[in-house]
Amino acid sequence: MAKAGYHHGNLRQALVEAALKRIEEHGPTGFTLSEAAKDAGVTPAAVYRHFAGREDLIAECARQGFLIFGDVMEHAWSGGQPSALAAFGATGRAYLAFARKFPGHYVAMFESGIAVNRSPELAQAADRAERVILRATEALSRHIPEGRRPPASMVAAHIRAMSHGVVELYARAPGTQAPYAPEDLLESGIGIYLRGLGLLPPDG
Repeated sequence: MAKAGYHHGNLRQALVEAALKRIEEHGPTGFTLSEAAKDAGVTPAAVYRHFAGREDLIAECARQGFLIFGDVMEHAWSGGQPSALAAFGATGRAYLAFARKFPGHYVAMFESGIAVNRSPELAQAADRAERVILRATEALSRHIPEGRRPPASMVAAHIRAMSHGVVELYARAPGTQAPYAPEDLLESGIGIYLRGLGLLPPDG
């Protein structure tokens, strides 16, 4: 590909796309800005018109990922499910679907070490996605008697941790032989958790 230099039509987004591919294949520390520039078809010097360094580029990948993630979770939560419980389950499945479809974004968001408060724009995008999960948890928690109701933020943290664990162990790692489908693992794990809170009837 010929070097396009400063005349590249949308250099900033081309660099983001190049970085996402590199992140997916090599991890967030497995590439240089020069390599991303080469993939985008521009000179390394052109990168610095848009990003101060590799971490800034990864942070932009994360910001765009949180925007997509927020849309995906919002759609799952408010997509016409018949109950808060059904909608809650839909958000869990959406979490897995996002990790599979947007692996570069997922790694930039959750595994790159980039703090969400690195920039106001990144923090705002991350907060929006967080609030969708929290709303789903709050709606479900209303069915627990107040005296036995854990903080919704704690329940949300538990569910996020479980979802992330299933993604890391069984949904993204190449060649992983999962004992069960990741969707089934997550659904059963969430079911056990919700049953412990009294939100689902006992088995059998």
